[in-house]
Amino acid sequence: MISLVKDTIDNSDIDSLIDWLKTYPRLTKGPLTLEFEKQWANYIGTKYATYVNSGSSANLLALYCLIENGIIKRNDKIIIPAVSWATDLSPVFQLGLDPILCDVNLEDLAVDINHLEHIIKTQNPKVLMLVHVLGLVCNIVTIRDLCKKYNVVLIEDTCESLGSKFNNQLLGSFGDISTFSFYFGHHISTIEGGMVCTNDKKLDDLFRSIRNHGWDRDWDKQTQEEMRKKYDIKEFDALYTFYYSGFNFRSTDLQAFIGLRQLHKINSYCQNRNKNYNFYHSYLKDSIWKPKLKENVYVSNFAWPILSENKDNTVKSLKENDIECRPLICGSMGKQPFYTKQKGECKLQNADYIHLNGIYVPNHQLMTDSEIEKICKIINDNN
Repeated sequence: MISLVKDTIDNSDIDSLIDWLKTYPRLTKGPLTLEFEKQWANYIGTKYATYVNSGSSANLLALYCLIENGIIKRNDKIIIPAVSWATDLSPVFQLGLDPILCDVNLEDLAVDINHLEHIIKTQNPKVLMLVHVLGLVCNIVTIRDLCKKYNVVLIEDTCESLGSKFNNQLLGSFGDISTFSFYFGHHISTIEGGMVCTNDKKLDDLFRSIRNHGWDRDWDKQTQEEMRKKYDIKEFDALYTFYYSGFNFRSTDLQAFIGLRQLHKINSYCQNRNKNYNFYHSYLKDSIWKPKLKENVYVSNFAWPILSENKDNTVKSLKENDIECRPLICGSMGKQPFYTKQKGECKLQNADYIHLNGIYVPNHQLMTDSEIEKICKIINDNN
């Protein structure tokens, strides 16, 4: 079996975790969480990072805090790429916002610039939830500049693209907010977990409070004193005072312990994924669709995408050869039942093509050249 993903938590991580547990440490969110956040922000290149229990929670928290900060309000329009993940779109519905699906391009599978600009000019959206698909690098500077020009908040969903770079700058450091996932099979794992990053202290304060019920325990002393004075809260009462309608999105120090070890592996894992990505490019025949190769781009590929009009036979042949594969993310969100029940079907040319013809196949940190060669032969033979 050629697996779609391989666990990034290895035996040495488990052995170290066991040794740490024998010291009877604090397991709930504590000092290791703070250290993981600090090191993560330093790695990504943002001022702040807040550790949460999943990448999906990070997306929900990001949008909710924009509401609490007064940057957006209920019923505001939010742009979501049609090729994305369920929990990019779900929070928009859950928070009473209005999603607008943007078509994607067939070079890097991110938002189509022309359609994006048309939406921005005609519908006055407040936020773009930009999804970096499978580690591919989009025209991030153009997208960022477009958002700045029209005062659109840019959230980078970087859950599939840890380590990918444009001009040697990591994805997740271009926007106003970025989100990451540490679920099993992603570039690194903390079992479950995610991160939300920003350079805006006011937003970071909101992330930290709303992650923890809405109280002030994770704020610095100055912010605590300002808020307690504003609402006339005594120190003792502050223990159970809630300034916002919050969630419990906390993770644990147990998972942060794993995350701190995983940080040391990111570069080698990403190098392997990039090597594999380039091998796929070189071994697949030229008549087959491939992501566009670009200058000044480093791709830390999550999985290799296929667009095949012979999709059924390609999938059948892959399965017969014990090679795991999946639809290319969710296809088009405009065809997902939870979207169509509320908004009706949304037809978008490129997203619909991906919905009909999209597959992705394995790329992970332990892939061998011979495994990739076997996969490529099957793709070549069926397309």
